[in-house]
Amino acid sequence: MAASVQTGGRRMTLEAAAITTDYGTTASGSSFYAAMRILPREQREAMFQIYSFCRQVDDIADSDGPRAERLAALQTWRDDIDALYQGHPPPRLKDYLASVRKFDLQRADFLAIVDGMEMDVPQDIRAPDLATLDLYCDRVASAVGRLSVRVFGIPRDDGILLAHHLGRALQLTNILRDIDEDAAIGRLYLPREELLAAGIEATDPLQVAADRRLPTACAPLVELARTHFEKADEVMARHSRRLVRAPRIMSKYYGAILQLLIARGFSAPRAPVRLNKLARLAIVLRYAFI
Repeated sequence: MAASVQTGGRRMTLEAAAITTDYGTTASGSSFYAAMRILPREQREAMFQIYSFCRQVDDIADSDGPRAERLAALQTWRDDIDALYQGHPPPRLKDYLASVRKFDLQRADFLAIVDGMEMDVPQDIRAPDLATLDLYCDRVASAVGRLSVRVFGIPRDDGILLAHHLGRALQLTNILRDIDEDAAIGRLYLPREELLAAGIEATDPLQVAADRRLPTACAPLVELARTHFEKADEVMARHSRRLVRAPRIMSKYYGAILQLLIARGFSAPRAPVRLNKLARLAIVLRYAFI
């Protein structure tokens, strides 16, 4: 599902324990890999292609290169996607053609992901308004979900709805988890409206991260993430366990992270939050096999 690629940047939501796929690129972490390995071969290969693509464009946006060069590199990806859909893909997308045709993957969703990556490039995101934050979540997470649900075979309307809610739930959890890491690289994804409502007028990431009123600003995002998780669960409940087992694993994994964040709180200093191996294994066993 909208599991995202985490490469040092905070935009997409894959956990960090990396593996190397057949596509020669680091494309997954523990939660994603476990969720996708249970799929049949063609679906699994398509999903690793999708996340390999996400990883590569995310690496561009998060690199230390000049901003103009990163923008140019992202534009090259757009050109390559256009070539893919015109039937003559460049070498790095050659293997994607069969998956695009078999699962009817949409060009607009690949391009939306690139657009989401680009939102961080002209300048680092700092305290976006709620509308901009929602657009960002749609592009970097829900667009990945819209590609994924086609691979999973979830019916169109419910697939789009699931991608909308689960993508946002995962990305908001990711943002809440990575406040300090983001601040260290000059980024602040918490929305301006919630910061102001908490009495925080600063937009400097390190200053906001240290502000004692930060828990008040985070509380509405916690509730918003919870709501999206609940809506995603409602969609998945309408379908067979087998059909939604991969997105359900992602949902339960990140739902557990959100609960750990809530239990820890958002006051500084904040200890890192991770789900241990036993908890991850329990989620996979329960929702993939039991």
